[in-house]
Formats: sequence, C-alpha cells, structure tokens
Amino acid sequence: MSKKDILIREIEKGDDVQVAKLIRAVLIEMGVPKVGTAYADQSLDMMTETYAKERAAYFVNEDQGEVVGGAGIAPLDNFEGHVCELQKMYFLPKARGKGLGAQMMEVCLQKAKSFGFEKCYLETLPYMTDAAKLYAKSGFEYLDGPLGDTGHYSCDVWMIKTL
Repeated sequence: MSKKDILIREIEKGDDVQVAKLIRAVLIEMGVPKVGTAYADQSLDMMTETYAKERAAYFVNEDQGEVVGGAGIAPLDNFEGHVCELQKMYFLPKARGKGLGAQMMEVCLQKAKSFGFEKCYLETLPYMTDAAKLYAKSGFEYLDGPLGDTGHYSCDVWMIKTL
C-alpha cells in the first residue's frame, strides 16, 4: 500500500460497518478501556448519520475499496464557543507510518476552518504516544484539564490548537 494510492473522501453509508470494525479493532489493539472511550460510543455503528449534522464531517482513507483509516471533526459537546473536536482518528496497522495521519489531520483542520471554528480540541490516552507526537507536530498544545463533556472520562490527555 502506497500513500499515493490511498483516497481521502467523506464517509458514505456503505462505509459504516468497516469504520466501526476498524475503530474497535484499533482500540482493542491499543488496550483501550471499553468504557469511557470511543469504544462504547453508540455513534460507531452509524457514523454516516452521526456526522450528517451541521458543522461536522468524517473522512475515510480508502485503499482499493477497503477503509484503512478515518478521522472527523464536529462541534465540541457541551461547550460554548467556536471549538470543534478532532474525533475518532484511527488507522489500521498497515496504514500507519505512511504520513496518512498528518494528511488526514490537515484535511480535518481545513474543514474545521471552513466551518468557522476558531480552535480544535482533542482527547487521547497517555500511551498513544505516536498520536500525541503527531498532534504536537501539528501545533496542538497540552491542556491541564478537559473542555466540554465528551463522555470519554478514561481519556486523560487533552490538547487544543488555534486554527
């Protein structure tokens, strides 16, 4: 699989099963708790519907018909202001280390700017070190506590970036 062969596009209804399976597989691989994280989100099984709301978008990385990664942005839940959240950014092992994360991040942040967001927030776990390196390289800075209320109480690393 080569980066140039991988398509980035908005999610379609036919992707829902693949995306849910991909996210749950990566979370299990990473040893993420099944409660208090994206694993338990009811939205995983209906991602197209979840992101078919105002100022939200979810993108997938497709390699010859297979979804190998994805990431989205949406307004930060339970927060006043023009802040979005980078959500559910995960890649299958075979799609990692190819620069897709940085590419997907740029697509999401550009979409967030086009929606009029001023800042982008994210939550992760301390042992997801490769992800944290990517976020920091992309200009995200660490926060001392969470913003809004995402329901992901097991995620205890919080970051934000001015768009």
